[in-house]
Amino acid sequence: MKTMTVGEFKTRFREALAAVRDGQTVVVCYGRSRRKVAAMVPYASLGQPPVRPMGLLKGTASVSFARNFAVTDEDLLS
Repeated sequence: MKTMTVGEFKTRFREALAAVRDGQTVVVCYGRSRRKVAAMVPYASLGQPPVRPMGLLKGTASVSFARNFAVTDEDLLS
């Protein structure tokens, strides 16, 4: 893990990006106390987002309208 101050990060952004591309994590520190505020990690390390199946809530909700239900354009827009 590589640590850089904000100024270093701004000045050496290409180097930081190359380090991340090589699989390293770059942490950005801020202030005199060098408080860690951000981390740039390789995208591949985040993994794939979970796949959501279609129709997950099928059968759990329903809707019905009265037979005489009608809305005019004027009623809808007002």
